[in-house]
Amino acid sequence: MFFIYKVLINIVFLFSPLIILIRLIKRKENIRRFKEKFGFFTKKRVSGKLIWFHGASVGEIQSIIPLIERLEKDRKINQILITSNTLSSSIIINKLNLRKTIHQFFPIDCNFISSKFLDYWKPSKVFFVDSEIWPNTINNLFIKKIPIILLNGRITKKTFNRWMKFSNFSKFVFGKFNFCLSANKESKKFLKKLGANNVKFFGNLKFSQSENQGVKVDKNLKKFLFKRNSWCASSTHYNEEKFCGLAHLKLKKKYKNLLTIIIPRHVDRVHQIKTDLNKLNLNVHLDHPKEKIKPNTDIYLVNSYGKTKSIFKICKNVFLGGSLINHGGQNPLEAARYGCCVFHGPHVSNFKEIYEHLQKKKISFKVKNQHHLTNLLQKKLDKKNFSKKSMKNLSIEGIKILNKIFNEIC
Repeated sequence: MFFIYKVLINIVFLFSPLIILIRLIKRKENIRRFKEKFGFFTKKRVSGKLIWFHGASVGEIQSIIPLIERLEKDRKINQILITSNTLSSSIIINKLNLRKTIHQFFPIDCNFISSKFLDYWKPSKVFFVDSEIWPNTINNLFIKKIPIILLNGRITKKTFNRWMKFSNFSKFVFGKFNFCLSANKESKKFLKKLGANNVKFFGNLKFSQSENQGVKVDKNLKKFLFKRNSWCASSTHYNEEKFCGLAHLKLKKKYKNLLTIIIPRHVDRVHQIKTDLNKLNLNVHLDHPKEKIKPNTDIYLVNSYGKTKSIFKICKNVFLGGSLINHGGQNPLEAARYGCCVFHGPHVSNFKEIYEHLQKKKISFKVKNQHHLTNLLQKKLDKKNFSKKSMKNLSIEGIKILNKIFNEIC
């Protein structure tokens, strides 16, 4: 099976220039840095000990930031390399004030590119975050006797069943990890069955919180929201914006001054979203520092990355997208840490245990349909809900998990 994987990934490599070109046209790649995916390097490797973290995208990278901040203080570590697959995750890392940490895009998992990458960076230890499993790279690390750790490992039932169709291959891959720290108890059970050794569970790393919590709030938006009822729809996907637009129209019958803030998961879609919402006769304001929000604005549409936290700080009712479609949902902890009530659809399998935990604490609420969402929002808008207690409890919980994981990997 490993041989078949090598053949398939080499076929992908042959078509990768075309794939990258399409992504460049769609502005999903950095024109100066896409070559990193082909094994070219735009950053220098400093002398001394280097540790490497790899996470697929924004969610995985954000989950390890608190850990990275602690490791930055370790004098024995000279450099920290973070790799990811997406442009949005690279933007987030570059905004952080991290002295030892650099970012590169993860190279295509061909054997020769992987070997070239490892020969250049020479990591002392490697962490794969969440569910990022790349067989060629893992095998090359194993051959070079470089310790491999699965961090916050998450295996869903669907993923587990897929791996079990190739049980010998799964044992070949997962058996090469020195140890695995699972994100939940279910993943711990699945990882053991897939052939992983030394699997432990200390809690989900996503509960931890970055030390750098200085969030700049848009003063104009804050001033504007002070006069109006508001709610936010964050990390929305295709058609979820329309769902929220229709909910806005229903709520507006009671709250004439209602403002709905929409933060799409992929900001390159904003112009299409604006067109779709205009068709519902909604007045849409595209986020721009030099343009004031008009009094008749219905929808405030965010069109850049990095503003989510500042909005959560002033808008306390949040619907999280990726949950009305079969996407698996988005991490609700960021909103919960700012004392927000979190609403979501039925499809949250990627964060099942986190949502269950928050539901028990009456922080998150599952919505069945549009009517259900508007009813729940109406109750919360009337109460002006804000929970400092939930913020404090989640912070304490996150620190405990971070301490245990930090002590285990160091």
